[in-house]
Amino acid sequence: MILSLLVLLLAQLLERLLRLFDIAASTGASITVVLQMAATLVPHYLGMAIPAAFFAAIFMSVARTGDDSELDAMLATGRSITRMAVPFFFVAGLLCAFNFYLFGYLQPMSRYGYHVAAHAALQTGWNARMEDNRFVSVRHGFTLGADDVGPDGRTLQGVFVERRDDQREEVITAQSGRLVPSVDGMRLLLELNNALIVSDTAGGGVRTMRFVDGRINEDFTLVPPPYRARGDSVRELTLPELWYRRTPGGASLDEHERLGEMHGRLARTLLPLLLPLLALPLGMAAKRGRRAPGTVFAAVALLALNQSLQFGESLAESGRAVAQVSVWLPVALFAVLGLWLFRSSLQWPGDNPVMRAVSAIEAMFEGVQKRRKARQS
Repeated sequence: MILSLLVLLLAQLLERLLRLFDIAASTGASITVVLQMAATLVPHYLGMAIPAAFFAAIFMSVARTGDDSELDAMLATGRSITRMAVPFFFVAGLLCAFNFYLFGYLQPMSRYGYHVAAHAALQTGWNARMEDNRFVSVRHGFTLGADDVGPDGRTLQGVFVERRDDQREEVITAQSGRLVPSVDGMRLLLELNNALIVSDTAGGGVRTMRFVDGRINEDFTLVPPPYRARGDSVRELTLPELWYRRTPGGASLDEHERLGEMHGRLARTLLPLLLPLLALPLGMAAKRGRRAPGTVFAAVALLALNQSLQFGESLAESGRAVAQVSVWLPVALFAVLGLWLFRSSLQWPGDNPVMRAVSAIEAMFEGVQKRRKARQS
């Protein structure tokens, strides 16, 4: 299962990593920011990879026992298929407990963390490149603006600088200026020409000073605006917050969105309990050379369940359906399918309706081929 989980996570993250590197290349963000964004995506992809990895692990382990004739030996000694399924259901219970933490707390927090990291990456690309007649906030309380900005974004004409704190205010105007990197390359400094400084004094007066050329030895690197608080979307709320109808900021929740999101997470939390019902019969059927049809059927069933859950959540969040019906109906149908296959395997191990349907289709194609050959002869 761990091997399957790693393979699925890598396969899902590779495509997203390419997009993240494109963002980093266009904005100038560091590789650390890209890795941070990728790390915040792991819980999201983990929620999709765990069911598939758990199903694949059951299928491969049962098929392996069949290939080594261990399955025949266990059935011959009287061990029932239900008894063989107990360890799988035990692992499913542990996965449900982990899913409760994953969907209830880790995913909403990491989703918000991804948006924060993406916001920081997008703001990195500005890198103190000025625009005409636009005021920006930089570090240490400075506000910087210019009438005209050169093509490089660093050469300024008609410079205005303001610094205000609780005690005093300082205003600097200059005919021209330029943003230059410091010696260590870690800061941006402001060089000014024909400048005037007007500032408050301790006694309540005003002090002025003129200079021809000078440099302000403060860091003029852009301070990106703070990202919004968590809770703007229901997907960023934890399960307790959804249950108690509260957000970190105290804002009210739309009831339809709250119910759709909460029931969707609960349904995905309990999904591992249903997977052994489907994986065990299909894995036993692999002994008879039916491994490929079983794998295809399982993949289609899991994909259909995932898409049905997403569709049910969207219907519930839009208010067009009741969440208890639109979300849990696909889960109930999947459970009925699993129970039907599992019960059929109790009577005839290695045989189930899916394999019989595959055999019927193969027999039909073989019959068509035989008739064609007979006509040609």
